[in-house]
Amino acid sequence: MGIAEHDRAVEVRDVVADRLPGYRIETVAMLGAGQDNVAYLVNGELIVRFGKESDPRARAARIDTEARLLAAVARVSPVPVPEPAFVVAAQGCLAYFAVPGVPLIELSEARRALHANSIAETLGRFLGALHAVPTERFADLVEVDMQPPEQWLVAATECYESAVGEIPHTQQDAVERFLATPPPAEPYEPVFSHNDLGIEHVLVQPDSGAVTGIIDWSDAAITDPAYDFGLIHRDLGVDALDIALRAYGIGDQPRIRARARFYAVCSALEDMAYGLETGDHRYLGNGRTALERLLLHP
Repeated sequence: MGIAEHDRAVEVRDVVADRLPGYRIETVAMLGAGQDNVAYLVNGELIVRFGKESDPRARAARIDTEARLLAAVARVSPVPVPEPAFVVAAQGCLAYFAVPGVPLIELSEARRALHANSIAETLGRFLGALHAVPTERFADLVEVDMQPPEQWLVAATECYESAVGEIPHTQQDAVERFLATPPPAEPYEPVFSHNDLGIEHVLVQPDSGAVTGIIDWSDAAITDPAYDFGLIHRDLGVDALDIALRAYGIGDQPRIRARARFYAVCSALEDMAYGLETGDHRYLGNGRTALERLLLHP
């Protein structure tokens, strides 16, 4: 362990001891570092994150907002989410106990398919609970994400150009027809949503497939209710989409379904481009499989 890592591990021990008196600290391990945060795992269960924002005021404000968002979501979500154990805004520090389970993306495609319908039902109820909350309750905690569908098509076209070599020639014409077709333009009432409900953020019990939690709320926004359904469609299939919508039980479901397919195709291309860019073949494979399903079941 380098000097800087050792110093930060000591800082982690100090802040946990101060904020959770009586909590016995046995191990501290670096969990990972991203563009915005560096995270440590204490005793294999407590995640302690430090923001990288250089401006102390901005860093403190961001941590405070994220903690308030997680607490607000926990009050309405029927599925477990990370809940703040403590916040030290001056140090850009947020801690929470890890939600049990493994990301659904880590299960084999066959095992995901085995549990897809029950997972979709849970996710439909979960989205129903979020979308039923008046947006005013989250207005000061998240941004409004109302990107025009034409911009989605522009981004999807760029992703297609990056990933076209991974798409069978027999499917390329169908993708190009999709990209040349005007997108759904139906009006909708924006809702508060997770806004990134892909299978990398859905935690499950590996054997039963039961949903144990929803993580990574960094993209949460007031947005189109159809978007997260589009990710269910992309990752779990059209039958799962219909099951999720039945469990959801609110809104103009035919219109949500139409926009969900649009988002599903766009995000499948995005997954493929991201997998190629990063070398993460989970996303490349998931996007490729999703695109084939979507073209077979328009």
